[in-house]
Parts: sequence; structure tokens; C-alpha cells
Amino acid sequence: MTRVLVVEDDPAVRGLLRDFLELLGCAVQLAANGREALEHLQQTRPDLVLLDLMMPVMDGRAFGFALRRNGQTADLPIVLMSASPHAAQVSGEIGARALLRKPFDLDEVARLVEQLD
Repeated sequence: MTRVLVVEDDPAVRGLLRDFLELLGCAVQLAANGREALEHLQQTRPDLVLLDLMMPVMDGRAFGFALRRNGQTADLPIVLMSASPHAAQVSGEIGARALLRKPFDLDEVARLVEQLD
């Protein structure tokens, strides 16, 4: 079972991704910002992180850098999700595997999750 950590401040998007990923058979954890996501990572290691860029408390860029600095999480695959014109640059800076432009297509989410298998 693929374990996915969804880091997204919009509750509607978080819920949509949770429901969709669970339909795909994934185990899903949710975090509303990067700080919450780092707390989740202290307890469990996901197979994939779906990461929003623009969030309060700790944004996607700061979370991505924190993830990469930690030897235990440095290799976790990240998919950055954003409508920001700077998203491609940030995606490269944090070593994201892919960039999902918002609004994204759920088929694209499914394809990215299936690539992990």
C-alpha cells in the first residue's frame, strides 16, 4: 500500500486528494502546513509527499529544504502542487520529482502515484 502525505492548507483540496488517493488504495496522512508535515515525518515515513507551495506557518519551499537537510527524509519523493509562476523554479530548488499545476487533473495524480510502484 502506497503511503502518501498530503501537505495542503486548503481543506477542500486536502479532502479531495484524501478521498481520491484512498480510492486508489493509498494510505493517506494530511497536514495543513509544512510544520505539521514535519511532525508527521517524525512518526512515519510516506512513499510520496504531495506538497502545496503557498501555505501559512511553513510554506512548501521551507518544508522541502527541511526535508532535504534531514538524512532520514532527504530522498523522499516530492510532487509540488502550485499555480504560482515561480513553481518550476521552486520545484527544482527542492528536488521535486514532478510539478502539478493547479488546478490539477486527478488522472495526473493517479499517474504519479502509479509511477512509485
